[in-house]
Amino acid sequence: MQLSGKTVLVVGASSGIGRQVVLALSHRGNNLVITARRKNLLDALAAEVRANGSECLAVASDALDEEGAAAVVSEAVARFGRIDVALLNVGDGPAFNMATTTAAAVKKNMQVNYDSMVNYLVPVIQQMKRQRSGLIAHTNSLAGFLGLPMQGPYSAAKAAGRILLDSCRIELSSFNIRVVSLYPGFVATDRIAGDGIPHPFQIPVEKAADHIVRGMEAESADVMFPLSLKLLIKLALILPKPVVGVLLRKMIPDDY
Repeated sequence: MQLSGKTVLVVGASSGIGRQVVLALSHRGNNLVITARRKNLLDALAAEVRANGSECLAVASDALDEEGAAAVVSEAVARFGRIDVALLNVGDGPAFNMATTTAAAVKKNMQVNYDSMVNYLVPVIQQMKRQRSGLIAHTNSLAGFLGLPMQGPYSAAKAAGRILLDSCRIELSSFNIRVVSLYPGFVATDRIAGDGIPHPFQIPVEKAADHIVRGMEAESADVMFPLSLKLLIKLALILPKPVVGVLLRKMIPDDY
């Protein structure tokens, strides 16, 4: 799929990776539907999109609101007639210490990283079934392959998303709905700045957006980047767990 002249829904578009992807696609004559909670940031981004030659519909909504998510999808279809591509770019990953956290905090993190994605995934599938085509992409994380220290709840939520999308890829193929799972490593966004977690092989947000756009256009099932972290994750998946545990413990700060 060439991401030109398409209707593209980007969830979590107001900042970070989502915003950069929107800007990249805004130079290609697309209809961009952008949504996030912060209306002021969405409105400013929408102005940039239109200045770059694309149409834009900005809808402020909280991804944790199931009815609100469905309404965003309906509004997109009412405006542009269809949704060719949906990038579900939602989630957050604060540092967790499982020795001191609460059950409520862990469950809240699952809602932020898993429930929010599902709230958009289901109505998008329903619309693309009616169209008999579409591409769904989900910004997951390389953390979804391992239980990273200080990231246990986040890793668990991303693993849940990974498995769900793997199932969707099989089930939805008969409707010509393709599914792309995106697995970035550490990306230099405001969200992770100062979170106290090491960020090995961190890449700029512009480079991450480039990986994502190219991965969606290639319709690759799994897009893992950067290459250095991708290889380390693949190695960790075949090494004995005690060995991996010793290596990962080195990520924990002495004062944590």
